[in-house]
This record gives sequence, structure tokens and C-alpha cells, in this order.
Amino acid sequence: MTASTYYAPHGGLPGQTQLLTDRAVFTQAYAVIPKGVMTDIVTSVLPFWDKTRAWIISRPLSGFAETFSQYIMEVAPGGGSEKPELDPTAEGVLFVVEGAMSLTVDGRTHALQAGGYAFLPPACAWTLKNEGATPVRFHWVRKAYERVEGIEVPRAFVTNEREIEPTPMPDTDGKWATTRFVDPEDVRHDMHVNIVTFQPGAVIPFAETHVMEHGLYVLEGKAVYRLNQDWVEVEAGDYMWLRAFCPQACYAGGPGPFRYLLYKDVNRHAKLGGTLS
Repeated sequence: MTASTYYAPHGGLPGQTQLLTDRAVFTQAYAVIPKGVMTDIVTSVLPFWDKTRAWIISRPLSGFAETFSQYIMEVAPGGGSEKPELDPTAEGVLFVVEGAMSLTVDGRTHALQAGGYAFLPPACAWTLKNEGATPVRFHWVRKAYERVEGIEVPRAFVTNEREIEPTPMPDTDGKWATTRFVDPEDVRHDMHVNIVTFQPGAVIPFAETHVMEHGLYVLEGKAVYRLNQDWVEVEAGDYMWLRAFCPQACYAGGPGPFRYLLYKDVNRHAKLGGTLS
């Protein structure tokens, strides 16, 4: 694979002369959080994380994300956590977009650099440390794992996207491809966090409408994305949330590939809730 660059926010604050107008959109069907929104004043700090701040770009909320949360973490040199995950039901995926870090999982330490990917099952023992001289920035996707009797919980693993050959979509001549970190037929997993790549000019040629909820963080390039009834321009550093069944499509633009980190919930029955009167 050719090397890719990933956009990572660095914070800061717009000047007093900058216009307020931006591309931020929040609807019942989708949301767009553009990169310009990710400033210093919208970051959060988390318990038991040292020298760390987070942009929380999705969280379970009425009228918003239902199945997951997603953070962009920034850990300064010497920072990290010996107690990162406080919810024993939560599984997680880490994806490094800038810098390097040491991740220890069940007593084994891994060096993760840009493109590094880790799956962390619920109740997994893990710690994280930035032992370098520059900040490390990475995505942390969290989901309450849905256990199924008779199906074992998947094991932790660490890899890098450069070690995985993308799978082209049929009849696209490789212009639309997905880097899959988990076998789609492996029903132990109830979420996928993949990377989708479109070459310049490639398209999703129909309005996808499906049960999976999505979180899309644009790693590289730009595109025009169809969200419900609207066309919006997105570029590297932007984030999109799509509710289940929200129609979606896109045209990739620009001189280089359009790539995004994609979350979706998979491999489980639809939950039945409510009461009958």
C-alpha cells in the first residue's frame, strides 16, 4: 500500500476577526462537525488520564448517537493512563492518526504509530503511555458489547492498516475499497471500525439506506456527501454522524484519495423495547 496521511486536530482558537459562518449541522437524521469546530475550548478531560484532553464527537444522547461514543484523544509527552476504561461492559477500538504510543494489553506491550489499530474487548486489561517527545493523537471508539449466549467474546488484537490489503467493492475497478480489520462473517464482533477509500471521482452510486448507525471521520481528501436530503461538502478533519436508515451517498473530489474511518454496529438482532398497552 502507498503511505497515507491522516488529519488530526491541534486545537487553538479562531481569531476575533473570523466570520462565525461554518459548516456545522445538527439534525435528527445526521450531524456534521467540521474540523474548525475542534478548538481548545470544546475539549474534555477524563478521569485517570494524565496530560490528556479529548474531543468527544459522538456520545449516546436522545436524538443523536444510540450505539457508541467516539473521542479524538490527544496525549502529551509523558501522559497516558493506567486506568483508561472504567466501564467493564465497554469494548473499544483505538486508531492512531498522529504520533506514537505504547499500548499494553493483558501484559504485552505494543508500539503503535500512525495507522496503528487496536481492538480491546470488554473487561480487557490495558494501559497507554506516550513515551515520545511529541503528542500522540488517536481515535477511541467505545461501545457496550452485546453478549450472545453460546458465542465467545472476541480477543484483543493490534495491527496497522498498512498491513491489510483493502477489499475493492465489486464492479468499481478498485476505485472504492474498504480496509477491514475484522472478518465480516465473524459474529463475535458486534461493531466494525474500518477505513473506506475512494479514488478521485469515485462515487457511492445509490442512496445507501440501512439499519447500521454510522460515525465517519474524514482522514484524508474531500468529497460532496449526500446526507438524508442534503448535499454537504466535507474534507479531512470533518466528522459525520448518520442515524440508522439515513440515506447516504458521496462523490469523491480533489486530486487525491478521499478516506474515512467508519464505525457501524453489526451482527446483532434489532432490540425490541417498549410496552404494550
